[in-house]
Amino acid sequence: MSTRKTTTEKGKFTEHIAFTFLQQSGYEIEAVNWRTGKLEIDIIAKKSKNLVFIEVKSRAIDRWGDPAVAVNHQKKKLLVRAASMYMEMVDYDGNFRFDIITVVGYEVDKLTIEHYEDAFFPGLDF
Repeated sequence: MSTRKTTTEKGKFTEHIAFTFLQQSGYEIEAVNWRTGKLEIDIIAKKSKNLVFIEVKSRAIDRWGDPAVAVNHQKKKLLVRAASMYMEMVDYDGNFRFDIITVVGYEVDKLTIEHYEDAFFPGLDF
């Protein structure tokens, strides 16, 4: 039997790593894998009166560069749309931002975690 993780298992593992990292960094987790229709936000959290929408990206190794580059313009548009729907649903009218957390590696003692706060802002092109 193979010990390799499926894509779903890897995703859940890295989201758990990001979840734990955020909690240890003082974030209050509001939701994990929040969905509406086909839109999804990996983690929604609060910190310092900000609502934070977090996309989690991972790679087994960094040979192909930073996983954050996988958050392309189309993905950003989908995140903005989902965030807008979430804020409308919970009647939120405060400060918010979009972060990216990257996890490189799949062995707990050999992980590299990067947190890009305010990774992008939805401007007029969104």
